[in-house]
Amino acid sequence: MFPLYDENPTRITPYLTYGLIGMNVLVFLHQLQLSTEQLNQFLQLYAVIPVQLTTNFAGEWTTLFTSQFLHGNWWHLISNMLFLFVFGNNIEDRLGHFKYLIFYLSCGAFAALCQWFISMNSQIPSLGASGAIFGILGAYIIAFPHSRVVTLIFLGIFVTTVRIPALFLIGFFFIQNVISGVASLQAAANMSVETGGIAYWAHIGGFVAGVGLGPLLGLRRRDY
Repeated sequence: MFPLYDENPTRITPYLTYGLIGMNVLVFLHQLQLSTEQLNQFLQLYAVIPVQLTTNFAGEWTTLFTSQFLHGNWWHLISNMLFLFVFGNNIEDRLGHFKYLIFYLSCGAFAALCQWFISMNSQIPSLGASGAIFGILGAYIIAFPHSRVVTLIFLGIFVTTVRIPALFLIGFFFIQNVISGVASLQAAANMSVETGGIAYWAHIGGFVAGVGLGPLLGLRRRDY
């Protein structure tokens, strides 16, 4: 399932949502220009390296924010930017530009901290906008609980679009991440080596942050 657009009109042009998408794309294009060695150095500087954050939080805390603009591959980038494009504009419309930026960065930072808490001694870089975007999803179900999202569905070789309640679509992705997050903890406990992968606990943390922080910044439910 891939969301294409929601049906809620906005009153303002979502400049920050477009700007965040543009910045993420530009940073990723820069990453593509780097050699393997240069990319590793770049990630060491700007991604969250859990063990470095553990041993030197005062010197590494900025990576909680810079890591939000890094991505591992094209699919990682495109899927994140699609969700940001579909859901971010309405949250920006409801919060206003300034509070929306605070909300976005705060959800992303809290998400990174949640993933760090799960793997404090890991040397694997943690990066991506997913935590901040899950924060937007958490806020969205508060502000627009009855809205529907036009979604692309793959049925074998057939492709179609359907209007799915946002509460169901977002709830599906959240529950999927909770199940995968718990499974990842069990897998890690049974393994003797570190492995990379999807930062499920960053997604969960970002979602929880969005649900909690949105109302504090003035986000309110709108009934349709």
